[in-house]
Amino acid sequence: MSEVAKRRLGATGPEVFPVALGCMGMGKAALYGESDAAEGIRTIHAAVEAASSVGAKVVLDTGDFYGMGQNELLVRRALEEMGSGGRDKVVLSVKFGAMRGPNGTWLGPDCRPVTVKNALGQTLSKLGVDYVDVYRPARLDDAVPIEETMGAIADMVKQGFVRHVGLSEMSVETVRRAQAVTPICDLQIEYGLATRGIEKKILPGLRELGVGVTAYGVLSRGLLSGSAPQAKGDFRRFLPRFTGANLLANQELAGALQRTAAERGVTATQMAVAWVLTRGEDIIPLLGARTVAQMEEVLEALSIELSEEEIGMLEVAVPAEKVAGARYDKHSMAHLDSEKG
Repeated sequence: MSEVAKRRLGATGPEVFPVALGCMGMGKAALYGESDAAEGIRTIHAAVEAASSVGAKVVLDTGDFYGMGQNELLVRRALEEMGSGGRDKVVLSVKFGAMRGPNGTWLGPDCRPVTVKNALGQTLSKLGVDYVDVYRPARLDDAVPIEETMGAIADMVKQGFVRHVGLSEMSVETVRRAQAVTPICDLQIEYGLATRGIEKKILPGLRELGVGVTAYGVLSRGLLSGSAPQAKGDFRRFLPRFTGANLLANQELAGALQRTAAERGVTATQMAVAWVLTRGEDIIPLLGARTVAQMEEVLEALSIELSEEEIGMLEVAVPAEKVAGARYDKHSMAHLDSEKG
């Protein structure tokens, strides 16, 4: 791979490879349906190898509730298979606070200080590491002031169990309150051609605070790459963008993107990733590749340089205001702090 420029997770975070790997869809009980764990591990290795080849560390994103805890164990196996130096080649970003029942149901957030410390202890044990690089609540817990949650993570930073603090799907006001307690390196939030809501208020606010963005949903969960729910257990079956007339309308937009990409001789995935990379060096696209082939496709996007004309063509092909359906169901949207301003 040719030389690529590293990016920093905000003003206070580490320098990292310019694309991150989301591990949520890998292995057992994954939200997109069960996938080949061995292939997931190979995908992690491919991402680490690509980053290491240019002297960078790749962000591996997981959560203690992904796969009912199985996802952290998969990441552990991937690290162990890399040998004693594997841990030093990655930035482990971990989410906590989403409670789940034995049958997989979602029980809501729990970000009490005691939960923070207990969850972190379990995460360190499952990952087989002494610390995580970035620790973040998955959602705002309305029953717990963000200052209390941040204070607990700050304690873990002081004790050496956490290196940096992140947030997920939170408003600028909440980020500001959190920042008053402890430095925040990045906000993980959905952002891409099909989801551009953060551009109005959240992104400018984060830049004012020196907080970076780890952008997930770059492909709108595969919508822009032509993917559709097929596997048993694929949670996209319940998302508005993937149902009924919304899906048909959105597939037309995906087709327009594919045609635009074909004119350049690349894939829709690569164009969507390249577009996000042009939005600022403080933004790191987080891709949920589950296979080596998908990871290699993403990596090729790093060599694409888009002209202003091409950027405009992409935004015409996928006008965000024409995307049909919200990114989550009505209940989930109502509980997203990031959607409240």
